[in-house]
Amino acid sequence: NKYNGLISQCQGGFMDFCGKLLMLRKERGLSQEAVAKHLDITLRQYFRFEKGEQKPGFDNLRKIAVFYDVSTDWLFGRTEKRTLP
Repeated sequence: NKYNGLISQCQGGFMDFCGKLLMLRKERGLSQEAVAKHLDITLRQYFRFEKGEQKPGFDNLRKIAVFYDVSTDWLFGRTEKRTLP
């Protein structure tokens, strides 16, 4: 996986989540600032989600899943399917 080095930068107990968040952003060629702006959160808050320093609340988790068109179960590693059927 070409993102392994970046994903290893995640902290905390939810590496799957922050690693996938980083991977999704990189796949789309977006900056953290662009994603934060779209999600209507601060750059610092998004940075902390991606680094595993802060967990998103329900509303932000929903925004993230909708923005990237993925399921929350996939974000948390509960399924291999990115999107809902």
